[in-house]
Amino acid sequence: MKKSSRFSLSLLASAALAFSISSTTANASVLLSGWEGSTESGFGNLAMNGNDDDSSGAIVFDAFESLAFDSGVNFFGTSYDRFFINNNGNITFNGTVSSFTPRPFPISNQPMIAPFWGDVDTRCAECGDVFIGSPNENTLVVTWNDVGYYSQNSNPTNTFQLVLIDREDTGAGNFDVEFRYEDIGWTSGSASDGVPAQAGYDAGDGENFFTVPGSQTAAIADIDESNSNTGTPGIWKFAIRDGVLPGDTPENPILPIVNPETPTDYEFEFSIDDPDELVFIDPDVAVGYDYIVNSGPNIASVLLPEGYDDNMFDLFLWDNVLMDWFDTGTNITGGEEFDFNTPVDRFRIMGIDVSNMLEPTPDAFVTGLTFDGSGVVNMNQNAVTVFVPDPVSVPTPNTLFLMLSAMFATLVIRKRKQ
Repeated sequence: MKKSSRFSLSLLASAALAFSISSTTANASVLLSGWEGSTESGFGNLAMNGNDDDSSGAIVFDAFESLAFDSGVNFFGTSYDRFFINNNGNITFNGTVSSFTPRPFPISNQPMIAPFWGDVDTRCAECGDVFIGSPNENTLVVTWNDVGYYSQNSNPTNTFQLVLIDREDTGAGNFDVEFRYEDIGWTSGSASDGVPAQAGYDAGDGENFFTVPGSQTAAIADIDESNSNTGTPGIWKFAIRDGVLPGDTPENPILPIVNPETPTDYEFEFSIDDPDELVFIDPDVAVGYDYIVNSGPNIASVLLPEGYDDNMFDLFLWDNVLMDWFDTGTNITGGEEFDFNTPVDRFRIMGIDVSNMLEPTPDAFVTGLTFDGSGVVNMNQNAVTVFVPDPVSVPTPNTLFLMLSAMFATLVIRKRKQ
């Protein structure tokens, strides 16, 4: 069995906080680095000495003289003015964590943000270290730079960052989280029974969490190159507002996973804890949408946005005999939750007038869905779009055509109490 020990090390804040981003390589790097006052690493100051399964001491936001975070961070209703960096690729708020084999979220009683929770080992001579720095008054960056894996292996290494961005401009304690992956060469240490690393975050309440797709599978090795929710491979970004995850409100919906080569395709992943959970997703925009469940619970209700034309949408259902959509003659009112008498595995809505000329960006048509059971939902959302060659002219309806858009699948959002 692997043995571990822990020590705490006080962290000295960097005095100079002037910010400039530079690439660490000649290629386009996703890392933040090179701000004034950084050590030779370019990533700030050493967070802890080389170790296995150890942690930093408590890092207080106020220790950084010019750093914002005046209200700390509000993480699921609890305000924190400090956190701990754990060598194994995560930070925690209630205390240190030495676990080197990632346990599937949610885990109890320990709020955690984990860009890459795996068995990091920084004791070997060729291994890099863990750094912390403050590039500007609104940003903290923790960097695992060229870190090895247990036991004292440095071939290959991993380089990744956790970025915390103060967003008190949107409300006290609000913040953004970024995961940045420069190079991922290993997924687990020799003492983890082959369990690959996990990325995401956990409220520590047993309910609310997010897991990056591919976590605890071999696919996590591609997280530095695979599609993300920012459209830039290797960079994931999440907004924590009023202490809760994206998806809790229409103002902060789940962002899609975007393939930069097919920018109109959006992929979502989410799981359902409670059939009454209302999940807000943020797809491409068009004149209509097909919602199709491939596996998991069926759709019990839908909440469409308000403010489009007459605020009425046409409901279509699928005819399994004719293998085609048919108009039910039922209208759905935007802003009012519509319950299907019998849960359905697919439906289509139409009625977004082309004159809206809505851009296909992930912030225009936020849809709420509930399901008839718990479990992982895998579903497609295909946008019915219109081609407009001249942005001044409005084409006739016969120019409509289907453009494939999205695949869905695991995020846990919130419970809507009835």
